[in-house]
Amino acid sequence: MAPTESPSKSLLWLVAVGFFMQTLDATIINTALPAMAASLGESPLRMQSVVVAYALTMAMLIPASGWLADRFGTRRVFFFAIVLFVAGSVLCALSRSIGQLVAARVIQGLGGALLLPVGRLALLRSVPRAEFLAAMSFVAIPGLVGPLLGPTLGGWLVQYASWHWIFLINVPVGLIGCFATLRIMPDLRLAEQHRFDGVGYALLAFGMVAVSLAIDGVSGLGLRQAGVLVLLVFGFASITAYWLHAVRRPFPLFEPALFGIPTLSIGLLGNLFCRLGSGCMPFLVPLLLQVSMGYSPLHAGLMMLPIALAGMSMKRFATPLIQRNGYRKVLVVNTSLVGLTMASFGLTTPEQPIALHIGQLLVFGAVNSLQFTAMNTITLKDLDGSMASAGNSLLSMVQMLAMSLGVAVASAVLAGYTGVFGNATPLATLHAFEATFVTMGLVTLASALIFWNLPPEARAVQAAQPEVSGQG
Repeated sequence: MAPTESPSKSLLWLVAVGFFMQTLDATIINTALPAMAASLGESPLRMQSVVVAYALTMAMLIPASGWLADRFGTRRVFFFAIVLFVAGSVLCALSRSIGQLVAARVIQGLGGALLLPVGRLALLRSVPRAEFLAAMSFVAIPGLVGPLLGPTLGGWLVQYASWHWIFLINVPVGLIGCFATLRIMPDLRLAEQHRFDGVGYALLAFGMVAVSLAIDGVSGLGLRQAGVLVLLVFGFASITAYWLHAVRRPFPLFEPALFGIPTLSIGLLGNLFCRLGSGCMPFLVPLLLQVSMGYSPLHAGLMMLPIALAGMSMKRFATPLIQRNGYRKVLVVNTSLVGLTMASFGLTTPEQPIALHIGQLLVFGAVNSLQFTAMNTITLKDLDGSMASAGNSLLSMVQMLAMSLGVAVASAVLAGYTGVFGNATPLATLHAFEATFVTMGLVTLASALIFWNLPPEARAVQAAQPEVSGQG
């Protein structure tokens, strides 16, 4: 529940609304992609850049969000984030080509990347420590409602209005948020702070963008093998150069000592590779339903509800399961279940009863929710106060990067199988989707090997830490 004092309660609502805007916009677009593709003259199987641009931009800016808030103040940065988000939304609605839409999504992502980290920082510094867990639990609720409402609302708007309205609905909410920010958000900043590691940030950001563009280039940008290889080499070289730079710098973006904590390093790697597979499902499932099975946008959006409902219901069982069986056993078994459930979508056919489709979605929603809860908490579980902020930012960055890479990898795999099976008929496209689900399920299944390295004695604590980001 929320703290009882009025200023704290108002601040909680403001941060919660910002979080809701971010998570809603990350999911509302998925059911609209085929309609957007038709309007822009593109293939619905080549629309992944619209999703990748938003997630990748958020991953890039998250490492700088804390420094920006400390330098310019939480009120000014939060206000600027909402303005950017609304401006990006308007530009998305006005886009007349895929290039314009991707550029507008980048602007929208710049604003979205600041909403939750800056809001969470304001809570951390203004809410009494004894009430912080309750405050973050309250703020996390919209993070669950956004993915629940997003696909259905997106499908409804596309079917009965137009895809432009999935962006325009952000305008009135954003204007109210701007007004509330000036009245409610405290202007908090550090009197003294370290100089921003601009070189390290540039190396890390370039590395993430290069790797993501290389993968996306296989299916979306039309890059040839040489271009993809050059981008990959430069991307990994830049990331490697960042870590060499961080070892020498007194105050880097992320302390290399963080990776001396086994649960954090294993948790981050597990997050990256597991989400590389499972993170593509909100993108692939609505496409499958509309492109290969003839579902309307609204029907496809409604079919995503079981995933969100099962995910919310599973939250209450996560802590007892981990407390009883330990993180390693839960994550190894559950990661395998997530991968196998994803692969089961390779058996999907239009002739299957709708009850079976809903059952598949319910099972996936439940195991995926447990997976996110366990991965998030094990990653942050052993961090002390001095490393908690950096570890939390690093986890948020990895989550958004994994979402970007997951969609890019799934699109590349889908493009490869489309080349094998063709796309002349819905049946041929369905076979390409089926093979993609099996492949991405196997990728997720392989990540269980990472969690096998967790200490078997690790258990959940009773006062579990709140989950980070909107992806849990």
